[in-house]
Amino acid sequence: MLALSLASFFITIVTLILIITLSHKHDYFMDESDKSRPQNYHSHTTPRAGGLGIFAGLLLFVLSPFALKLLLPISLAFLSGIFEDFHNSLSPRRRLALQIIAALSAVWLTDSVVTYLGLGISMPYWAGVIFSIFAIVGMMNAVNIIDGFNGLASGIILLILLSFAIVSYTQHDMDIFYILLTTIGAILAFLFLNFPKGKIFLGDGGAYMLGFIVAIIGIFLASTYERVSPWYILAIFIYPVWEVIFSIIRKLYIGLSPMQPDSYHLHMLIYRHITKNNPLTSLFILGTTIPFMTLSTIFPNKSISNIFISLTFIICYCMLYYILYKKEKKVSLP
Repeated sequence: MLALSLASFFITIVTLILIITLSHKHDYFMDESDKSRPQNYHSHTTPRAGGLGIFAGLLLFVLSPFALKLLLPISLAFLSGIFEDFHNSLSPRRRLALQIIAALSAVWLTDSVVTYLGLGISMPYWAGVIFSIFAIVGMMNAVNIIDGFNGLASGIILLILLSFAIVSYTQHDMDIFYILLTTIGAILAFLFLNFPKGKIFLGDGGAYMLGFIVAIIGIFLASTYERVSPWYILAIFIYPVWEVIFSIIRKLYIGLSPMQPDSYHLHMLIYRHITKNNPLTSLFILGTTIPFMTLSTIFPNKSISNIFISLTFIICYCMLYYILYKKEKKVSLP
């Protein structure tokens, strides 16, 4: 199994080096550093096609019949963002349609449908399908939102995959374990070039694809094994999920569209008022989320424990955000 991760690592890193070389030579996939965007925290023009290299590593899915089922849905998820990396944006409606089709095809091919929510709460199968598709699409966009600093989104995904690998191994699910090891190898190769120097970025295609992968695996584990609580999946996802929910609430409260980008996400405030450094911001967030994710991994079958872990994280998040936001307002006063 170690050879699988090494093979994925090698394929990905060779592909990424080729992409970096060709991008600088022919101006492919380049993300200009001088663009006045609120999410821009890099100082050099950098290719944003890291997802393409990761996708190359994931082609090893063809060696596993179960993993092979996910290649088409993963390709659709990847395509929903890669056009943006080519600077040929899809309309939001078409992008969402591709994401829904990707989620629906994965749910259908793997029969990954959450109908039991724990604590004695169940829902009809049709409602479970809708819920599962909504969760997959939501997680895809959540990962894209936190993809703001070197190693942040990919680091969070790596931690999630490691947790899932432990849980799937304890459940003796070698099909999922195969998928996880392949993906872990590819992400480690990306991180080697992305963190800390940021020689290549994940891009929208990569962010959507990785969000899709962890979402469908989480749903599969929760829907297949009684000893895997859906609340464990939520607790493992809590940082990107709460970032999206909080961002929507925050923007609606001040009269902004939730679709409008701004510079007030937590990772941006941490950068401006704590770390003042791109890779250190990622390390700060990863370090503060690891304790919560570790506890969830220890208790994957405990719904109450994972609800408590999630609520504790949300409280800590809100307290930190409040403190940093107050600092932001003091700095911005004339």
